[in-house]
Amino acid sequence: MAQFPLFHPFSKFTLLFLATLLSTVVISHQQQPLLSSTEQDAVYQVLDSINSAIPWRSLFPDDLCSSAPHGVVCDLFSNPDVSSPETAHVTELSFGYVSDYTPNPPCSPNSTIDPLLFTSFKYLRKLFFYQCFTETRVSVPEIPPSFGSSLEELVFVDNPSLVGSIGGILGNFTNLRRVVLTGNGFYGNIPDGVAHLVNLEELTLSRNQLGGEISLSFAKLKKLKVLDLGYNDFAGNVPESVGNLSELLKLDLTSNGFSGQIPESLKNMQRLELLDLSINQFSNSGVPLFLAEMPQLKQVHLSGNLLGGKIPEIWKNLGGILGIGLSDMGLVGEIPSSMGVHLKNLRYLALDNNKLEGTVPEEFGFLESVNEINLENNSLSGRVSLSRSFSAKFGHKLKLAGNPQLCVDDGFIFFSKTKSAAGLEQLKVCRKPHKPNPALLSVVSSSVQVVVPSKLLFATWVLFMLIFA
Repeated sequence: MAQFPLFHPFSKFTLLFLATLLSTVVISHQQQPLLSSTEQDAVYQVLDSINSAIPWRSLFPDDLCSSAPHGVVCDLFSNPDVSSPETAHVTELSFGYVSDYTPNPPCSPNSTIDPLLFTSFKYLRKLFFYQCFTETRVSVPEIPPSFGSSLEELVFVDNPSLVGSIGGILGNFTNLRRVVLTGNGFYGNIPDGVAHLVNLEELTLSRNQLGGEISLSFAKLKKLKVLDLGYNDFAGNVPESVGNLSELLKLDLTSNGFSGQIPESLKNMQRLELLDLSINQFSNSGVPLFLAEMPQLKQVHLSGNLLGGKIPEIWKNLGGILGIGLSDMGLVGEIPSSMGVHLKNLRYLALDNNKLEGTVPEEFGFLESVNEINLENNSLSGRVSLSRSFSAKFGHKLKLAGNPQLCVDDGFIFFSKTKSAAGLEQLKVCRKPHKPNPALLSVVSSSVQVVVPSKLLFATWVLFMLIFA
């Protein structure tokens, strides 16, 4: 029997090459620069200030750039002017358990901020705290000007016991791309220095105690995509310079005290998808007509502002909208039927608590993706003339209570009750039976179908049988 060699003729060379490569990898790993003892000790002290009940030094005794808790991240940096070509430094610190997928070091109810956090990590790019300061009051420490030249992300989420001026926490972080300070105890106004953070892509300052008029200009923040100032105490006019944020995708100013008119410069934000100006003090200017010039809009919320006027005919180019909130605005007149024709993707429509009159548009029967239509507490009247199919599928999503002059057919009530409709059972039944339109138009996939009533079909069949029997 022929003997086959166990190895390829070049196998010895191949094995030697692999062995050399493996030893190189091991050596390079062994020669990887270690975190300096000073920086390593600073990490331990910061961890102790977050949760002193955990023995961090004994759990992670080795080099923290090689073996560290989740949330502590290092990187290598070149130093051409010194003998060692590379050094290791901490670049990310994230604290507060988020989920099993993001098991950052857990915080204790008595967490504090060690001053070393702002003096020992000059290469830090990301600083993240989630639900760390919830009981013991913690003041924002004084941040030296030398800190933060590399910081790109600053995130403090749901830390209600962390108090201080927002200017104190922002410091001089000129390279910031993302600032998320939501659900904390920050107060004061937005510092003017924010206007110079030209690399900023997100500024979220919601759910704090910020207030006053906004005097800074947003003109230089050309990269900003998210501006969220919701649930604060801001007042005065919205700066016209907000309209210069041409890359903005989300503008959320809900639940403040902004007043005056909604700036027409907002129409320049052609990429905007979410506009939330609800629960402010804008008044007497009507629903902005310039919304028709913002075709990328997905969400529009203006509820809680006494803008008054009629609902304008602006929906033709806004077919991508998913949600509209126009509640409690003092709106008058009729509901445009064009909303049912053009808003094919609509999931949510709120027109409740206004002074709207007229009937419920039959065209609402075309809104096949809707989850809720709230028309409660208006002055609507007449018959709710929606198809049986719409009644069966969406009747429970149509809220009509508080419109005493509306009536519905027995069949509509029946189908709605099977879906546990809220408020529909309170409507009265129409006295005269509804005579369906013999050519009810149903717009499906941009085509027109003529739905022939069943009685007409039956009469045609009878005539056919009499002629050809």
